[in-house]
Amino acid sequence: MSQYGLSFAPLVPLWALALLALAALALIGALVWRRRRGVALRGLAFAALLAALSGPSLVEETREPLRDVVAVVVDRSGSQKFENRAAQTENARKALLAALDKLGGVDVKTIEAGDGPESDGTRLFAALDNGLADLPAERLAGVFMITDGIVHDLPAKSGWTHGKAPLHALISGHDGERDRRIALVEAPRYGLIGKDVVFTLKVEENNGPDAPVEVTVKRDGVIATRVLAKPGREVKVPVKLEHGGANVMEFEAEALPGELTEINNRAVASVEGVRDHLKVLLVSGEPNPGERAWRNLLKADANVDLVHFTILRPPEKIDGTPVRELALIAFPTAELFGQKINEFDLILFDRYSNMGLLPPIYFDNIVNYVRRGGAFAIVAGPNFARGDGLFYTPIGRLTPARPTGEIVEAPFRPALSEVGGRHPVTRGLPGAAQKPPAWSEWFRQERSEVLRGSALLNGAGDSPLLVLSREGKGRVALLLSDQLWLWARGFQGGGPYEELMRRMAHWLMKEPDLEEEVLRGAMKGGDLMVERQTLAAQAGPVHVVAPSGQESDLTLDAAEPGLFRGRIARPELGLYRLSQGDLTALVPVGPENPLEYRELASTPEKLRPLAEATGGGVWRIGQAGSDAVKLPRLVALGDSPSYAGADFAAIRRAGASVARGLSLTPLAVGLAGLLVLLGLVIGAWAWEGRRGRMR
Repeated sequence: MSQYGLSFAPLVPLWALALLALAALALIGALVWRRRRGVALRGLAFAALLAALSGPSLVEETREPLRDVVAVVVDRSGSQKFENRAAQTENARKALLAALDKLGGVDVKTIEAGDGPESDGTRLFAALDNGLADLPAERLAGVFMITDGIVHDLPAKSGWTHGKAPLHALISGHDGERDRRIALVEAPRYGLIGKDVVFTLKVEENNGPDAPVEVTVKRDGVIATRVLAKPGREVKVPVKLEHGGANVMEFEAEALPGELTEINNRAVASVEGVRDHLKVLLVSGEPNPGERAWRNLLKADANVDLVHFTILRPPEKIDGTPVRELALIAFPTAELFGQKINEFDLILFDRYSNMGLLPPIYFDNIVNYVRRGGAFAIVAGPNFARGDGLFYTPIGRLTPARPTGEIVEAPFRPALSEVGGRHPVTRGLPGAAQKPPAWSEWFRQERSEVLRGSALLNGAGDSPLLVLSREGKGRVALLLSDQLWLWARGFQGGGPYEELMRRMAHWLMKEPDLEEEVLRGAMKGGDLMVERQTLAAQAGPVHVVAPSGQESDLTLDAAEPGLFRGRIARPELGLYRLSQGDLTALVPVGPENPLEYRELASTPEKLRPLAEATGGGVWRIGQAGSDAVKLPRLVALGDSPSYAGADFAAIRRAGASVARGLSLTPLAVGLAGLLVLLGLVIGAWAWEGRRGRMR
């Protein structure tokens, strides 16, 4: 196919050519004003001269027609997996490709969209733009989208960037689909432990009965409450946070008979439990270097409210002076150990001995405080095992080790026990991996026998040095030496005193990361990592329930002492349920409430405005309970304001082509151009001469 045109290559600068043209116009104008003969021939002569100077050439371009391109976008998102939509979509794709092939002169570019677990919603137009990034807009003859109509990156009408190509939408699914979904309107990200956090939720329905719906609220897999919600109306639900760290909340609406799926009847929210301010009571039996280490650690945390009392008179000093007269300030025992004991998050007795300051009733209060869920720590001094020591008070019912009465006063180096190497409080302490540990020596220890709990550190002769135990709902830590301050002072290089004290305090206050037996999961690098923390030497498989309901067992590999890990590659979007024995964990993958599943009823209405703005159309192609599809008739048209009708969809013949050859033929140079110019000049001269002789 050849196309012709003109091109110009001026022989003089354009400004000179413009001046010459103006001069010619002025001369011709003067001749016309004076009514001279031969003006037309003179004008033609000037025009021929200007044309010759402009360098005109005849251009012959040989072009090869290009095939039209039609984009077919196939929606493979999660919402396309319900009922017969996937089969309808595949049948529609095959039928459409066959119809386009019959039209002839068409190349089809198939674009798969919405198939990645990391996507938040159906992104058909992003996939379309990426797929056509290297295609000139003039070659695009049309776009077909095979989808359920639930698209989350729909551009505005003015945002269509694909030229004159029409957009057609072929909608899977069927009319009258029923679906119920629950939406979290407001979900706090943080909340105070022991306080209520308030969620706002709403139940929405497609073709439902519009009757009140029961919503079950679970906290960490356990039912917390139930509420009734009227579809379309917001409901506020208070839920109490039980612990620090992630509190996983589930909201589940009862199923609607005959609905598409129950997957969007559930919503999930993860709320981080935090403490307002940690209230710590530190009672030091006498001034000693260890109390400063504890005080400095606790005061360094702005989130800690510390109440500290030091008993200035040692118990062995007997001078008859009443205790109340020796105190710098009154020791408010009744207030601290009676009225307000339950307000403390941690009570710490540092080298305290029973010197008559606390009557037995207050020791009983401490025991009850721990068994109801409180945290209690004892740093034992030389008097721990004596008759006036804490072990021989009601506190002895809490202590996880029984003193033998022997006090070791010789150098020894603390070391991890076998269990301590796996316990999260002591596992991986800096310097622990060396044999012996790279820690300084201590010089005093109460020999004891472990009654319950776990000894994490051993001291002289492998005697227990640090013992942790659970008492009722609370926890107790017993450090059988008052020499921890040596590490704080850097004696012989010191030791990880701050890390050890911090971990011990956080374990006492039930920090989730420091639990001995815990199962958890988290997303890392696109995979779901499952972790089992245990004091046992081995960990069995973890039972996994995927969001789709598929069940499997995951084998864990040893990562480090006390830690076992496994991986689930490319997990589904939604809530995974992990379990092993009595342990469970809930892990949201992707957004906690994926956009893809918030609405599932197929609809032609979302794509209709944009399709009609481009001259295209929207058709439902499926029927309930059937894989069969019915597509509109396919035709090809030239430029038209509309490419759709009741029973047809059209592509636009773009008519694009590519140049394969080019030739130039000069028109105003050589003999032909010279003869034309001379002919006009001679003609004008002859005409003037003849008119002069006639006069």
